[in-house]
Amino acid sequence: MSRRSEVSKEDYFHLEPLLNTIGKSKYTSALKAASVLLSIRVVGIQDQTLQQRLLQRIQDNGEWKVANLTSGQLALITMALGACHSHDENFIHDHHLISQLENKFQAEIENMEAHHDSPLTSYYQLSLDVLALCLFNGSYSATKVAEIFSPENKNFYLHGQFSVGTGAMAVLALTCVKRNLTNAQSKAGEKDLERISNHTKSLVKKILSQKKENGLLGNAFSTGNAMQALFVSSDYYQESEWNCRQTLDTVLNEISRGTFSIPIAAAQILPAVMGKTYSDVNSCVSLSGFPLKIVRACNSSAVPHSFTMVESEWGPYITSVQGLKANSNDRTYWELLSEGEPLSQGAGSYVVHEGENLQVRWSTY
Repeated sequence: MSRRSEVSKEDYFHLEPLLNTIGKSKYTSALKAASVLLSIRVVGIQDQTLQQRLLQRIQDNGEWKVANLTSGQLALITMALGACHSHDENFIHDHHLISQLENKFQAEIENMEAHHDSPLTSYYQLSLDVLALCLFNGSYSATKVAEIFSPENKNFYLHGQFSVGTGAMAVLALTCVKRNLTNAQSKAGEKDLERISNHTKSLVKKILSQKKENGLLGNAFSTGNAMQALFVSSDYYQESEWNCRQTLDTVLNEISRGTFSIPIAAAQILPAVMGKTYSDVNSCVSLSGFPLKIVRACNSSAVPHSFTMVESEWGPYITSVQGLKANSNDRTYWELLSEGEPLSQGAGSYVVHEGENLQVRWSTY
């Protein structure tokens, strides 16, 4: 049984800021376009003009090559193209995206074995890998998945704090793997099934332990994925442990305040408020009675970068300061702080105030 609250048709107007954000972006990044395409397809928004614009950006081989993508980025693009059994699945087959994702996932595993459990990227991306491979019939070892996704693994934590977003994506992946194992009815997979079920139960408990008084799960930006995780894992918690309606109402309030004002944030929260999950990519239903029109506008401005930065779907992030580079194998990164406290926004979004004491600190996770 699934416990899902979703926005009623009478409340669709609450989503207008999200759709305006999605419609106004120029989508200079294939990854940003993939995130939005996956979201609107899962939700069932039939805007063919927008979908074609997103597809053109994703399929533009002049911008990206599979070899240059991380495993999680390739997983995201694969899910976006394959969602809803569209004709774009041909692109997946023609470019051998599934087999290349299998190879990239294996490279993540090999890096963990060689570098004290540290993947090439992150556990969030590994979870995307497993979810995509599971949903689109790729090859992976359920035994290895059960082994590496132990909830006590250090990769679920940042500065000793459990990462709700990472845990949530892992729950989506593990739930898919569990479903496939159950459908296969193989005795050889019974031990894996038991371990995966235990991992899922523990991760769900950890997610719920981060529930705030207002219903947010972790923070506003992790809540969308956390809601998806709780939608698919209702067998692992009691109804009294999570007030889904309270969380939804708080999220709608955050939407009205402009919290999800960049496309990647809008795309992540949209499926959850519509009662959908990324696991629904193979069972999409067109959304009827959706009265909102997606607003399209052109905005372009170049933002000068003071430090060495790399553009991501969440905006730019600092990769080096004075020649010292962050390294995922060493689990190091550059942390931004104001008055000694970590910033709640990224480098590309934060507005500096007069007299504010900002720091850039070399940190580990």
